[in-house]
Amino acid sequence: MKPEQRESRMPGHTVAVVAFDRISPFHLSVPCVVFGDHHPGVPPFELQVCAAEAGLLRTTAGFRVAVDHGLEALERAQTVIVPSWRDPMERPSEPLLAALVAARDRGAQMVGLCLGAFVLAEAGLLAGRRATTHWAWAEQFAARYPDVQVDADVLYVEDGSLLTSAGTTAGIDCCLHLLRLQYGSEIANSVARRLVMPPHRQGGQAQYVEQPLPATARDSRLAGLLDWVRANLQQAHSLDSLAEKSLMSRRTFTRHFRQLTGATVGDWLLAERLALSQRLLESTEQPIEQVAALAGFGSPASLRHHFGQAFGVSPKAWRQTFQGD
Repeated sequence: MKPEQRESRMPGHTVAVVAFDRISPFHLSVPCVVFGDHHPGVPPFELQVCAAEAGLLRTTAGFRVAVDHGLEALERAQTVIVPSWRDPMERPSEPLLAALVAARDRGAQMVGLCLGAFVLAEAGLLAGRRATTHWAWAEQFAARYPDVQVDADVLYVEDGSLLTSAGTTAGIDCCLHLLRLQYGSEIANSVARRLVMPPHRQGGQAQYVEQPLPATARDSRLAGLLDWVRANLQQAHSLDSLAEKSLMSRRTFTRHFRQLTGATVGDWLLAERLALSQRLLESTEQPIEQVAALAGFGSPASLRHHFGQAFGVSPKAWRQTFQGD
């Protein structure tokens, strides 16, 4: 998403969330808690939950919900979120598919969380695009929609105005990513802390982490090492130096690092350095040279290269988006 697009989606932004019969309450709550709850310092969104069917909607938890809006809410929303879908093998109704196509055609940002990617794909919105979905359904998704470039190993994928995410909590990461694009890392991180979520997980992080929490003393020590690296990103770090500091062999360290983070050392370091660069560009007046040094990129040229690859804009443009001229 370009900076000028983000500027048009600031205060007064309307988010429409599609609810349907037999919806998971958790999946429905994900965009509601990010965009519907009041968060100090965050300009309010206008959140509208809209029903794909008439009447009370059953949930998978044994209770029903009453929804005030119908699909007409999609006609003016700047962001449309399909938070999941009840059955990947069931084709959504034609009115829902038509409403999604119309929203896309007038320029709305379209988001499919978890199995919601199936709904966007069924509407033809993902043809020729990159997308992801829950890892357990990725193979079926790829077989059913061969014209979609499926990346089953990531948390979320942004392809222009289309976003898709993996399952369950990855939906929160995707919504926080939307918040970060519009209001910057500091506000998104503040909301993440209120939700007791990690402050930032890049979309390219692996969906399936075999060991998400430290389970041994060795892994707890590794988690402490990662906190130390985050506080010292200006220093040079490598696989060998971190393995030595953790008192592990290179092979053992690599295995435990992958289990704990779902990423390689290089990918994790780059993500952390990019996240710090974002925060510094948004919240300080440090010159680009100093930002590059503090984040451990070494040179402004290296920062510009990696920043451009990750976000599609220069560090200067990113700063102007959130700080102005």
